[in-house]
Amino acid sequence: MADRALNVIVFPGGFNLPLWAGLKQGFYARRGLSLTLHFTASSMDQLAGLVRGDWDLALTGFDNVVAYQEGQGEATIDREPDLFAFMGGDDAFLRLVVQKDIAAYAELKGKTLSVDALTTGFAFVLRKMLALNGIAESDVRFERAGGVMQRWEALKSGAHAGTLLITPFELIAQKLGLRLLQSARDVFPRYQGLVGATRRSWAAANGDALTAFIRAHLESLAWLHDRANRPAAAAILVEKVPNMSPELAAAVCDELLRLPGGFDPRARIDVEGMKAVLALRSEYGRPQKALTDPMKYVDLSYYERALS
Repeated sequence: MADRALNVIVFPGGFNLPLWAGLKQGFYARRGLSLTLHFTASSMDQLAGLVRGDWDLALTGFDNVVAYQEGQGEATIDREPDLFAFMGGDDAFLRLVVQKDIAAYAELKGKTLSVDALTTGFAFVLRKMLALNGIAESDVRFERAGGVMQRWEALKSGAHAGTLLITPFELIAQKLGLRLLQSARDVFPRYQGLVGATRRSWAAANGDALTAFIRAHLESLAWLHDRANRPAAAAILVEKVPNMSPELAAAVCDELLRLPGGFDPRARIDVEGMKAVLALRSEYGRPQKALTDPMKYVDLSYYERALS
């Protein structure tokens, strides 16, 4: 296959380690692919751009795919979306991090919590965590602050009392004295977080490129999960993530590559995890819909071709 350039839209953060490792080790290049990573400030920008065709592929929350397919996305789009998930990834590594003087959920009453967008699945996870711990939505204020990098900066500055962060931000936060109040995994042991997503129309016209991307991504995951490569993986984090120390990079690798709980070694879709996403969106999404079929938003034919 001739060299093919792909534009991939992602959120900034150490959870891009499989992409960085694949680029550094040449897995994508050997599959005839040239990847350009674009970093998004919010899920609204990411999904609106993906629907428009600004990007070829996205690593995004499975809930985002569902939201825009069901007309519940927060960004305004000017066409009918045809998004789908083509591979899985992880459970999103969601952690509720709060200011250091907050020791319990009850102390969040009257405080401001930041979210990416009010209608995204990660915001739904936060709302459910609050509800299960006795905090009504009227007890707190929600403020849109953008993607994880923007929410992290706002939390660090003291602008908000808490937010859901993604590894490695919760580890950095604890180093600075902020408090990890709870992991979403404690509430949702099965949750489909990040997935690979694209448009059905693009995939139909670029099936070979998509299959090659999946194959290279699986090679990258296999390389990362080989313990012999752990020091090299940590070095990539030090290179790519600002203010990442070797000590912290080692801890981040331990979290991202933990089995079970870290990156799925085969980038598999978790059907039960998708059902958890749909249950939350059925409860909180507007206009309200009863969503029960996770495979409506998935096409695994390219993944299966990549495995064959």
